[in-house]
Amino acid sequence: MALRWGIASAGKISHDFAVALSTLPASDHKLVAIAARQKDRAEEFAKLHEIPNAFGNYKELAEFTGVDVVYVGALNPQHLEIASLFIEHGKHVLCEKPLCMNYKQSKQLIDLAKSKKVFLMEAIWSRFFPAYQYVRQQIKNGALGEIKEVEVAFGFNLGGVDRLTKKDLGGGVVLDLGVYTIQASQWGFQEAPQKVIAKGELNEEGVDQHIEAELQYSGGRVGKLIFSGKQELANKAIFKGTKGEITVSFCNYNIFMKINSLFNF
Repeated sequence: MALRWGIASAGKISHDFAVALSTLPASDHKLVAIAARQKDRAEEFAKLHEIPNAFGNYKELAEFTGVDVVYVGALNPQHLEIASLFIEHGKHVLCEKPLCMNYKQSKQLIDLAKSKKVFLMEAIWSRFFPAYQYVRQQIKNGALGEIKEVEVAFGFNLGGVDRLTKKDLGGGVVLDLGVYTIQASQWGFQEAPQKVIAKGELNEEGVDQHIEAELQYSGGRVGKLIFSGKQELANKAIFKGTKGEITVSFCNYNIFMKINSLFNF
């Protein structure tokens, strides 16, 4: 039986999710409902993606018995409230990143999901890219030796994107781009950093726009991160080990691997 999906919010990222879901076998996944705060937006979304059920509020979707799991694509500050609503009604939830605005909210949501015995996951798409899975496997099987340093640069000029620059919309590069750089560092070291040193720039609303950070791990290992919404950066990650290194570019245009002076692609 196909897993029956609902979508909460009719914004751009939800459109992207609907298109991606449509590429999967209908016998496995079926998009059956959309909810938005305005009924006309939900109906327009439903018509575009051929979805049979459209709701003008999230409570109706939460109470709809024809859905198994809901993708939450709303603005960042709304994640806790909306995801909690679906979890309270026994729905599994795939929540767009960031899961919540801070640690306290995230723990609250995770604890709720555990208490209701439902699935909850933060939707960070790069975790499932074949290229990144390859990198993680190389690290896991020791091909690079012990990882000593991870360098990540990820940045674009995003000055015109309100959801990234406005405080009330949950903006900031830490929650938008930073999650990818921190994730890469965690892949390399598989443990929490012992110390974090960071500096950055804020816009006139006090929203972070450019960050440089150093994550210090046990044994002198380090993750060096830079992410920016003000400028285009190199947009790549480099994993450096005692036996070699791997460089992976944004959106996986290529992987460059060097092991004991031998180059592999």
